[in-house]
Amino acid sequence: MKTGVVILAAGQGTRMKSALPKVIHDLAGRPLIKHVIDTAKAIEPDKIIVVHGHGGETVKETIIDDGLHWVEQAQQLGTGHAVEQALPALEGVDKVLVLYGDVPLIKHSTLNHMLGLESELSILTVKLADPTGYGRIVRDANGQVLKIVEHKDASEDELKVDEINTGILAADFDSLKKWIDKLENNNSQKEFYLTDIISLAVDEGIDVNSANPETLSEVTGINDRVQLAELERLYQKEQATELMKAGVTIRDPSRIDIRGEVKIDTDTEIDINVILQGQVTIGKAVKIGANTVIKDSHIADGVTILENCVIENAAIGSNSKLGPFSRIRPGTNLQGENHVGNFVEIKNSDIGIGSKINHLSYIGDSEVGQKVNVGAGTITCNYDGAYKHKTIIGDQAFIGSNTALVAPVTINKGSTIGAGSVITRETPADQLTLSRSKQITINNWQRPVKQKKDTG
Repeated sequence: MKTGVVILAAGQGTRMKSALPKVIHDLAGRPLIKHVIDTAKAIEPDKIIVVHGHGGETVKETIIDDGLHWVEQAQQLGTGHAVEQALPALEGVDKVLVLYGDVPLIKHSTLNHMLGLESELSILTVKLADPTGYGRIVRDANGQVLKIVEHKDASEDELKVDEINTGILAADFDSLKKWIDKLENNNSQKEFYLTDIISLAVDEGIDVNSANPETLSEVTGINDRVQLAELERLYQKEQATELMKAGVTIRDPSRIDIRGEVKIDTDTEIDINVILQGQVTIGKAVKIGANTVIKDSHIADGVTILENCVIENAAIGSNSKLGPFSRIRPGTNLQGENHVGNFVEIKNSDIGIGSKINHLSYIGDSEVGQKVNVGAGTITCNYDGAYKHKTIIGDQAFIGSNTALVAPVTINKGSTIGAGSVITRETPADQLTLSRSKQITINNWQRPVKQKKDTG
């Protein structure tokens, strides 16, 4: 069976009070519609059609994906009209699944279940304590779906119904095309409602099947920034819950943000206000301090990251210790058992096993060997104003505090660099090298004194 997915994303989203289309506002670090697209891909459909309208070009520029087919709904005349625009692109499929670009957390397991129902038409419904504003599911005495009535068109009795339509449905292509041709706009909005196909199917004697999501968050849509923030916290809580069930300690599940694909092994501990973004893998027994940001990085077993660190596009080897206030920039590889002190910045560098880079240092574009000690305040001067240059530090070198290594330069194995040196040339192995101006004292020197202003 060939399956086509239609994602409706043409609405203006006026309640967002934004110049941006609603569907590209971020949830957990990804545009709303990107969540939907990724879930749609998980069911491996033959076609994915995105119906765009307001800000369509901005949406297309934001979502760069060759696997999508874009269809414009120039006039927003309702959901039925939107699906109608997609029908030509759906020719050749057997089943059509309709999703929404502002309902980001639908699960592929729920969609697979719907597609597996033996019916020409299946809908996804949910019961709400307060169904205000939603279309109501009207059933007969046997519980069979009869129709969906929009809130504005519902009678007093129909408004008492707590089962609502989520808008998500699956239908046979040929039947869907036939029903959409019959849609009318005789309603308060003067729109062509996709939901009206339910009553058309019932009139033909077709049993309309219904399914329910596992959680309410799956079918929660976004209309304004308040709802966006509420769903963000709900999503984060769900992510935290899954991690804790898998053996991760999270000090406060309400104060963690997971904005990507994160894999964390057992016995890892995460303090408050930690952000995990992009592709992040974290090993066993890792400790992550408060206010730390980790983006697109691998953290090996036994690593300790103290508070207020930032790690981006880097690899941290096992049993290393970082921080507090360390910044590990892209291209950095700590091979393991490393110590990176507070207020240390490392960029595009490979740091050998057992090497230490102490506080207030900067290491950039460097190769650092094993068991190297880099003293406090050391910097690699890697930029000459036009080009970046490399610093090489051999195994077991000792770099004294407040040293400047002017790249390109090589510090050979076992070299000791005296504190306060400026090193511009290769240093010999196992020798002490230093470069300092002679210390002098000027007798009878008078420190400048600020003169008082004449107030006369």
